[in-house]
Amino acid sequence: MKSATFTFNENKWEGLDAAISRIPDAQIVLVFADRILLEKNILYSPIKKAFKNASIINCSTAGEIYGRLVQNQSAACVAISFDKTPFSIQACNIRDFNNSYLLGKGAAKLLAKENLKYIMVLSDGNLINGDDLIKGIQEVVDPSVILSGGLAGDGDRFQKTLVGIDQNIAEGNIVLLGLYGKHIQINTGIKGGWDMFGPEREVTHAEGNILYEIDHTNALDLYKKYLGKYVDELPSSALLFPISLKVSNTDFSIVRTILSVDEQKKSMTFAGNLPKGSKIRFMKSNFDRLITAAEEAGAEATSTMENDFPELALIVSCVGRKIVLSNRVDEEIEAVSNSFPNASSIIGFYSYGEIGPMKKNPHSYLHNQTLTVTTFSER
Repeated sequence: MKSATFTFNENKWEGLDAAISRIPDAQIVLVFADRILLEKNILYSPIKKAFKNASIINCSTAGEIYGRLVQNQSAACVAISFDKTPFSIQACNIRDFNNSYLLGKGAAKLLAKENLKYIMVLSDGNLINGDDLIKGIQEVVDPSVILSGGLAGDGDRFQKTLVGIDQNIAEGNIVLLGLYGKHIQINTGIKGGWDMFGPEREVTHAEGNILYEIDHTNALDLYKKYLGKYVDELPSSALLFPISLKVSNTDFSIVRTILSVDEQKKSMTFAGNLPKGSKIRFMKSNFDRLITAAEEAGAEATSTMENDFPELALIVSCVGRKIVLSNRVDEEIEAVSNSFPNASSIIGFYSYGEIGPMKKNPHSYLHNQTLTVTTFSER
């Protein structure tokens, strides 16, 4: 396996010529770019000219990760070629299915072949329910198949997101990249770094990702009691106070972010489902802990590697973390990158939702306010 990163930043290409020299026969190019750049269609022609035989997978972002740098309004790209690993790329649109669960099942059936080992999931971040999408995919594929990736972003605009292959880029799209066989080595790491506080409580009334009651008490009223001075800044201040959701029949929790509040209905809408009966706790931000957690995610992704270092590391972090960390956001990426030598290609993006398995658990989940790492190498 070989990989080479390059970027389009401040209206110029950097590293593209070196990438062409290293991998002239690239099979795949991943492009994580600002939505406006994808809409202007100024990236495709130079990349396709450079890598004529490559499939170009595009995903809009809320910020681009290029090496140890966090960029904005740019494109972070990586050209990839495999020596021994077959792959398949499939794209589908939510408009062709009744819901996100069926979309996941339909797309996964196109990949579900013998020796499937991994699926990279890149999904529209506004029109698709990430939880249901993952459930649909995992309904079809073997439980041992690793899923990682994320939901596309749109900076801090939150208007629309774009995903697609080559020039078929649109709202409502998902792209799945399946890798097959025994030679590809996949490792993952995932950490949040938020501090939990208050007692464990139970979700007593929720519909999908809309929460109405906690412990038979109005959820919004209870949540406001914990926000103090930040209550007047809702919903933006909710980024500082996500919720920990304990997954049924497991000993771990995942993070859920509040997207909006409805004062009339006294409800809160989250970026992921909250099943009735699940256990939750309130959380708050700790800047140093968020950065330390990023470093731990990188270490986790390399702790079980059979090779000396990964060829490629894909980092997907949450737009909420980027907003909360503000001018310290570079520290997060520097911390996670410390686990990888200079020989590793490092690429990624800030998302509207992260996808990955918890440690020692092959089942993948939708996460919020979390940093995920996936490493790739061949043996």
